Amino acid sequence: MQSTRTLKDRIFLVIKGLSMGAANKVPGVSGGVVAFVAGFYEEFIYSLQRVNKTAFKLLFNGRFKSFYRYINGKFLGLLFLGMIVSYFSVSKILDYLIANYELYVWSIFFGMILGSIYYISKDFNAWNRKTIIAIILGAVAGISISFLDPAMENDNLIFVFFCGIISVSGMTLPGFSGSFILILLGNYVLLLVDSVNALYDTIFDVFSGNFEFIHNEVRIRMLKVLAVFTLGSVAGLVTFSHILNYILKHYKNITLATIAGFIIGSLGVVWPWKETIYKTNFEGAFILDSTGKQIIANYQRFFPEFNTQTYIAIAYIALGILIVLGLEWYGQRTRQLKA
Repeated sequence: MQSTRTLKDRIFLVIKGLSMGAANKVPGVSGGVVAFVAGFYEEFIYSLQRVNKTAFKLLFNGRFKSFYRYINGKFLGLLFLGMIVSYFSVSKILDYLIANYELYVWSIFFGMILGSIYYISKDFNAWNRKTIIAIILGAVAGISISFLDPAMENDNLIFVFFCGIISVSGMTLPGFSGSFILILLGNYVLLLVDSVNALYDTIFDVFSGNFEFIHNEVRIRMLKVLAVFTLGSVAGLVTFSHILNYILKHYKNITLATIAGFIIGSLGVVWPWKETIYKTNFEGAFILDSTGKQIIANYQRFFPEFNTQTYIAIAYIALGILIVLGLEWYGQRTRQLKA
């Protein structure tokens, strides 16, 4: 599997990682959808579930090449390289675009979700009572999640570990946005803004030869929170991949129908025409995070008036659909060339 990858395949794999990383950071968008539509979802789940007892035995025995081959290391390495680069580059650009062109960015995402639903349904021929119930339940769960009210921030380390497990769901379960779930759990800012900024500041201090942060209780607490969150994310990634690999093998049609339902339900989260509601204190003033930005509480959705801006947004929805169709075309062409 690894040795047959051409240079072009490897470059595209990094690009897919960039796309997954950017999608995972945006509340309401799932990186798993990118994996699903781009045609590498099953390989992604298969590779992750190889991180098991056998893999750790190889690692601890110093058999690094065998460990690398066993976990499909070239595939995972390139994909995670793309995600890491995305976090420090593409996702920052995305933050800027959402801040300045919010309607059009959400329109593209909405179009991509619509395209994803088409992609999943077009070759799905196993419709029966069970799969219809599965898709309805998945859609109801997705829609229900999008209308929940967020909880209060909680830095209890056990809860943070749980948040880490939940946050990676967007990578392994298409249509289930880990970032949006973190907003609902009340810990999006704590875990994806404040703790990450604490890490940035610490790295900068270490390279500057300044170790005063050791006596900064708030900084140390944030670093502990980030470490526990990371452990939870790794545990969740491995656990979810094992569960999904099992159910894809034994209940593939019901699983695909449920995933399609989740993706349909996620349309409520990425609906382009919405007003962002920010957290305020008792006096009505906006609460700011550690970077000075307003904290998202939820969204108020509405139907648009038909004007020039709306027509442009619809054009961006069409662009989003075309992006997914392009990914599908590339995936089919790659499979045909390898066959």
